[in-house]
Amino acid sequence: MRTVVVVILALLLAACAPAASPSDGLKVVATTPILADIVSQVGGEHVQLSVLIPAGTDPHAFEPTPQDAARLAEADLVVVNGLGLEESLTSLLHEVEEDGRVVIASEGIDPLDFEHEHEGEHEHEHEEEHEHEDEHEHDEEHEHEGEHHHEGQDPHVWMNPLNVSVWVDNIAAALSAADGANASEYQANADAYKAHLVELDHWIHEQVAMLPAADRKLVTDHESFNYFAEQYGFEIVGVLIPSFSTLSEVSAGELAELENTITTQNVPAIFIGASMSPGLAERVSADTGVALVVLYGETLSGQEGPAPSYLELMRYNVSSIVDALR
Repeated sequence: MRTVVVVILALLLAACAPAASPSDGLKVVATTPILADIVSQVGGEHVQLSVLIPAGTDPHAFEPTPQDAARLAEADLVVVNGLGLEESLTSLLHEVEEDGRVVIASEGIDPLDFEHEHEGEHEHEHEEEHEHEDEHEHDEEHEHEGEHHHEGQDPHVWMNPLNVSVWVDNIAAALSAADGANASEYQANADAYKAHLVELDHWIHEQVAMLPAADRKLVTDHESFNYFAEQYGFEIVGVLIPSFSTLSEVSAGELAELENTITTQNVPAIFIGASMSPGLAERVSADTGVALVVLYGETLSGQEGPAPSYLELMRYNVSSIVDALR
């Protein structure tokens, strides 16, 4: 009789206990540290979050390991930027996409087109170097052999905070679908963080307003600041690598043209990403005598660094840009 009572009490306790929720063990993998920061802001304590590409690593050059493949296979959700940023992960992500576990954070953002943005620039380049046309065509041919993203859509959407608001909405929707018990909390977190993004956008406009429009000229390591330039009225007058992938090659003619642009337009600084190899930038800096300024374009710093979160990354970058161009 006593045994029966114990069994009944156990069953009653089990019935009264809260139902297990996916949020107790919702495993989420984000491809980049910046994406992971946004996921953590929305998901809070209800997600077990891991980052595929470590902080300080160039996402274009990242090569996954078998351990990375295992993490993706075990994840409930995999959050990616999309637009070609994670090209090296294509085969791994294809397996996860089949059962609907991939969340494309940038879905719904109107992407900038690389080829369209620079069509006029290349035409001008050909006119100026008409006497060296054969040599230039050979350089251009060689460049296209080595590059991966010379044309297509620019994936660096997070350089405009208002685009990150789209990320937030997509991530909140995905987390809510996977863990409906905590949907209201995900939405509340999303709304709170989007308010911070609006504040950030206003702050950036205020900081940039301190620069005369004629001084808002950027030279960057590769095509990673187009969304920033469009949103805040900058002109990208040159890039070290004329592509939105750091894996592309640059010809001698393009490098010479860039150095000429820096000199003739009195550009005071070259901005290089913290995850970028500095060799080429140091060479151009030495040739032209302009400053070399490190920004966090595609990765966060460590917790002890100046850009441990997305909001701090943008504030650090903007302060560095404004100070360098004054």
